[in-house]
Amino acid sequence: MLGVLEEHFAGQRAKLKVINCMLRLGLSVDKEGRIFCERIQMAPAKIAKALGIDRRVVIQTAKEIASDEKLLTVFSHLSPIANVSMAAKFLGHDCFEINADPHSVGVVAQVSTILANNNVSIRQIITDDPDLYPDPKMTVVVEGKLPQKAIAQLRKLGIQSIVLK
Repeated sequence: MLGVLEEHFAGQRAKLKVINCMLRLGLSVDKEGRIFCERIQMAPAKIAKALGIDRRVVIQTAKEIASDEKLLTVFSHLSPIANVSMAAKFLGHDCFEINADPHSVGVVAQVSTILANNNVSIRQIITDDPDLYPDPKMTVVVEGKLPQKAIAQLRKLGIQSIVLK
């Protein structure tokens, strides 16, 4: 998907910055070119300030998305998700990150199987899109504490690293 966007916005680094931000955060665009986080309209000036660009670039990018049927179809269907990994310990849960080849097949299934075999309930799994994140990770939040046996089995998967948070 990012390839299509990079082609559409070729040579427009600031607009690509806006696009990347919107995809990472799940910010949507409506047919009028307004930017939303769920049902909350976002101020282009605030987005621009966070990205270190001119607010007009944010406005132009959103208008360009709104005027292109293909882009609007994608961006009108984005939505943000809550990532509870940083709050997991305060909720009584464990959290770990896995670095693995982002194009390998079955990593989520292998992790899920190990956790299920150890009677560990998964609260949340978030995998980073390798096109959006230079160092993609899989973040897993589990109910309660992760047993040592499960940690040992996860380490045997042949993944690059596993980090308990």
